[in-house]
Formats: sequence, C-alpha cells, structure tokens
Amino acid sequence: MKYDILEDYVEKVYGYAARRTSSREEADELAQEILFTAVRELPKLQREDRFEPWLWGLAKNVTKSFRRSLGKQRAMYSYDTLEKLPYEEERFDDQEEVYELLRRQIAMLSARYRDIIVLYYYDGLSTKTISERLDIPEGTVRWRLTEARRKLKKECADMQETALRPVKMGLDIYGRGNYNGNTIPFPTAYIDDALSQNILYNCYEQPRGVEELAKLCGVPAYYIEERVENLLKREAVVEATKGKYRTDFIIWSDKYGIYCEENAEKMLLPMMDELVGALKGIAKEAADIGFYKAGKSETDLFYLYGAMAFSYASEHHCTLPSPPLREKYDGGEWCYVGTVETGKHLRITVGRLHSANLGSRGGCSHTVYYSIDGIAYRDMMSDHLINVCEDILRGGGTEDIVSAAEAIQKGYIVKKQDGSLFVTVPFFTKAQKAAFDAIAEKYLAPLMPAYSEVIGAFVSGYKRLFPRHLQEDADRMCRYMFFGFYSVIVRYAQRTGAVEMPSPDCYCDVMIQFKEP
Repeated sequence: MKYDILEDYVEKVYGYAARRTSSREEADELAQEILFTAVRELPKLQREDRFEPWLWGLAKNVTKSFRRSLGKQRAMYSYDTLEKLPYEEERFDDQEEVYELLRRQIAMLSARYRDIIVLYYYDGLSTKTISERLDIPEGTVRWRLTEARRKLKKECADMQETALRPVKMGLDIYGRGNYNGNTIPFPTAYIDDALSQNILYNCYEQPRGVEELAKLCGVPAYYIEERVENLLKREAVVEATKGKYRTDFIIWSDKYGIYCEENAEKMLLPMMDELVGALKGIAKEAADIGFYKAGKSETDLFYLYGAMAFSYASEHHCTLPSPPLREKYDGGEWCYVGTVETGKHLRITVGRLHSANLGSRGGCSHTVYYSIDGIAYRDMMSDHLINVCEDILRGGGTEDIVSAAEAIQKGYIVKKQDGSLFVTVPFFTKAQKAAFDAIAEKYLAPLMPAYSEVIGAFVSGYKRLFPRHLQEDADRMCRYMFFGFYSVIVRYAQRTGAVEMPSPDCYCDVMIQFKEP
C-alpha cells in the first residue's frame, strides 16, 4: 500500500486529536503519534478499502496510550530523560520520505511547541522566562522541552559537534539610517535571535545549504528555512548559488585582532613619537579656541582633540578606496557588522557614533568616540536631546521640559542646586570647528605621507583576512584604519607615560554646530 495515502488525512487526524485533548500543543503531540504509528503499521494492512476504519481504530488505541502517558507527564513535569520511541529503531528506506513529509506538515501545526527548543538552547532563556513569554505554566514548558528533545532525537542523531552549542554574536550597523531604537528599531533587531546569529556565523567563510546548516546548528531543517527566509528579506545573507547561502557582512573574530596585535604598533613605531608630539601641539593650541568645554579638564580634552584631529585627517588625507554603501530594504544606506571576538585580542578601531540631526529644528550634531583606552562608552543623542542641549547652551533654558528630563536622566544635562541646567558635552560653533581643523591640518599634514604609507602596508596584509565576497566591505573597514590607528597611538603614549590617563568615566563626545540659529 502506498504511504502517500496518509497525506490526505493529516488535517482530519489533527481535528480528531484536537477534539480529544485540552490544548493545541497536546493536539500536535497526539496527531504526530497517530500518523507516525500509522506509517509503522501500514504494511500490515491487507485491504486498502479497509484503510479508513483501520486508521480510526488505530487512532483510538494510540489516544488511550497517549492519555495514560499524558497523565504521568502532568504529574512529573521536570524529568529530563530522552526516552526512546520503540519504532524509531525500525527505519525502512521506503518509509523515510513519508516520515519527512508528515513531520513537516505536523511542524506547520506546532510553531509554539517547536519554538521552545530554540528559546531554550539558542536564546539561552530559562524555563521561567519562556513560560512568561509564551504565557504558559513553567512546568508545562519543562514537559514540552523534554518531549521536544525526545521527538527530535532521531533527527539530531547525526548533528555535528556544534549542535546546540550556539555562538554568541554582537550585531551592529554602520552607515546612515533614520532610527530611534524604540518606535523605529535598528535593523539588527530583526535578526538578533540566536539561531539567526548561528546561521550567519556558519555561512561567513563559505556558502552553505539548509541541510548542512541544520547539522551545524543542531536543529531540524525547517527551523533553518524559516530563519533563512527572514535573513534574505533583511539582506543579511545572499543566495550565492542555488540553495547555498552566505553572510553578506563582516563578522569580526579573534583572527583580526591577532593580526593587529602582531603588526600595528610595530609598523607605526618609527614615527610614533612624532605623532604623539603632534597631538600634544594640537591640544595646546586647541585649548585657546574658546569653545564650550563643559567643565572638562585638559587631560580629558586631550583625547577629544586627538579623535577630532584624526577624524579630520581621515576625511582630507586618506586615499584608500571607500566603496559607497548600497541602499537597503528600509531606504537607509548602511551595512551590518557582527562580532564573535573573545576580548583577548585588541582589534584596531575607534568607535564613532554620529547623530547628524538633519531635518530637525536644531542646528547641532552630536558625535561620540569610544574604544579608546580609558574612555567610557556613551550613547549618541537623538534629535530632541541634541536640540534641548542646544537650547540651554544658547539661552540657559528650554521649554521642552520632557526632553530636558530625559537628557538629565541620561547624563547629558545636570541640574544644579540653584535649578540651572548645565550641559555635560563640549560644544564647538561652526567658526570654532573651522579654527580647530586649521590646527589639525597644521600639525598632521606634514606627517601624512609617511603615515599613509604605514597604513597602506598594514592594510595590504589585513585585507587578505576577509572573505573574497566581502571585498567592498573590507575596503571600507580598511579605510577606517586610517582613523582607527589613533587608538594605537594613544595606547603607546599611555604605556610610555607620554600622556596622562583620562579621569574615571571620561566620555569623549562633542556637539558641533552645522548651521546658524
């Protein structure tokens, strides 16, 4: 008898199960038990015209056993044994196709049940957190988790050693887009579940198909298919060849940091003292510009001057290629970037967040520099916070009380005892910024030919670490090294005692005027 006769009965069996159970998840379980048992027993049926009464008789017997088992499970929620299904050892080649077909169809009926495996193993959530997220008792979560392990045992038998040992990846973007993190989330919010991250990790060095990813990630293929579809939609992966997918952005790992540690300072060392001297000269002259210093010491401002100076130099003296960013699905021009670094090796970078604040009522931008030794991380301000800071800098107060309260909470503004408001971010007018750029040009321009030669030599080896299909992305990252080497200079200057360490919790950020009020 042909096994495909069962395909016509999947929905009928599910309806039968639903009427005899108390929840959708129990119906999923019972329907699966009935259909799989039918596959096993079908060869024993002699007359095809007796199939339907035979099926419902079998369903009745399976239901009795299921209810007895269910009673035991409800009384003992927290057991952790991978019980063996008796018929799982009796695999026949002619049954495998129909098993797979039925498994996929039942899987479509069992989304909440299946997701427990991913929430537990990949997202690392506790059974308590899962119960809160799915709004079901914690004991039920434990039971379903154990049942999921049991049901997936056969499918997971040939998983590779990476199975259910997911990597942890940090995700970010660089480029331009209109996001506020709340009502308009950053694009990474749509791909930051742990299973998606592991697909991205395993597709980074070479393209992989769904079945291969299933083995590497330790979950059945239908989990992978769902996530890959979303990753394609979010432009995080591309289909390299038919049925083969590859990650379409750079994922930083320790190999990049090891190369930086072994080569960066060594290659820059012959001119390091000249560069440190230039930074000191810039700091000395910049102190007299008369900009708003937000009460910061010259020691702390030294790091801001350096970051601003090298940012200027990278815009005016760097000749490394910088391919334009392509427009993404949301209209922004940006690219993802991931990291699985252990923190044991320092990659060359200076983090830079920039809120251009274009299109708002204000005329100032906000830039934050981080990943500099001794400098604390700080979020960039969104437009309404920049505007309220500008109000206070211009007139001492603001009518936007709600935004002022938020800015105080986040530390951009301090309310003094007399009730006045004090902005904690340094501020340059357009004229003051032009004066600063002239100082940076004066001290750095003579060093740029030699500096550019060092960066070019470093980049020629560094670029070989990136996958071939990401060469445009690699070019952008390598160009950023022109600015990022500022962190190498700072580290050398601190270690040799040429500069003082910044104060604890020192932020390196600045507001710059781009249009007159």
